[in-house]
Amino acid sequence: MAETSKIEWTDATWNVVTGCEKVSPGCDNCYAETFAERWRGIPGHHFETGFDVTLRPERLDLPLKWRKPKRVFVNSMSDLFHKDIPDSYIAQVFATMARTPQHTYQILTKRHGRMRSLVGSLIDGGQSLLEAAPDEQTAEALYGTVWPLPNVWLGVSVEDQKRADLRIPALVDTGAAVRFLSCEPLLGPVDLTAWMPAGHASWRCQGCRRFYSGPLQPNCPDCGSEGLWTGSHTGNGRPNGQPIGWVIAGGESGRGARPMSPDWARDLRNQAQAAGVPYLFKQWGEYQPTGYMAIGARQKGCVFVGDPIDDLGHRWEMRRVGKGKAGRELDGRTWDEFPTAAA
Repeated sequence: MAETSKIEWTDATWNVVTGCEKVSPGCDNCYAETFAERWRGIPGHHFETGFDVTLRPERLDLPLKWRKPKRVFVNSMSDLFHKDIPDSYIAQVFATMARTPQHTYQILTKRHGRMRSLVGSLIDGGQSLLEAAPDEQTAEALYGTVWPLPNVWLGVSVEDQKRADLRIPALVDTGAAVRFLSCEPLLGPVDLTAWMPAGHASWRCQGCRRFYSGPLQPNCPDCGSEGLWTGSHTGNGRPNGQPIGWVIAGGESGRGARPMSPDWARDLRNQAQAAGVPYLFKQWGEYQPTGYMAIGARQKGCVFVGDPIDDLGHRWEMRRVGKGKAGRELDGRTWDEFPTAAA
């Protein structure tokens, strides 16, 4: 647990579980695994078992002791919806979040299916967690609250288009005060327009439970239900009903880091701006753009990334300079936009 964090989009981390397993290319160079495995086998060390999934129940009540409101990243060293974490334990985590409305909790997962199953939709949300509550105190905290919890933001990792198409639909179908995307490490171009239609409202039919975008209609265009509409949470305080309320993007750091094309980060920013969604550019990672388009490497340490940007085959050139020197400016400025949860 860290009462403060260097992660650009949060204030603190709350690791009620540590340890995880790789599930997609974004996990290949996991910083948390690299850190934890350094200590495997050292008797008495916090990470004596390395990156094996380990529950930390002694940390469940920590947020109750913090007086100052914080943005809290839940499980920076794990994934709350990992299969080896019991439903009852996840219910206890949500109960603590319900008891501490002064804090804003940010939960990021690659296990979109289990998240959707446990948390539920805007209509039936919270029921599975309530049923999993291991004791009366946990059940009372979950039962006696507004759902979805207004201080809990849910996000999925989206490193490429395949993962976007796989994870975002489940996120959009999950009830949350804010739904967000962490496009880090960004390993390819990602088109989000299917989930962030520019300037249109997003509505959900309570009959067939599907979303559609555009002006509100008297009947559902999919199932014909009449007057059964729920406006999705905007996640950004705007009236356009965007189901995605925040986009974070960033490149990869560490020994085996892969470079990110400037166009990938730039395109995500443009999509977010067009849809009125806050955008945060976290970092370039190990590689910084040189500003040159080239065909052959100009000097040592330079690589090319992304598809050709013209008919001659030029690609953007990136140079490995290290995370600190690469910085986090995109097109001459930092992007530190944050969402405001819908009431």
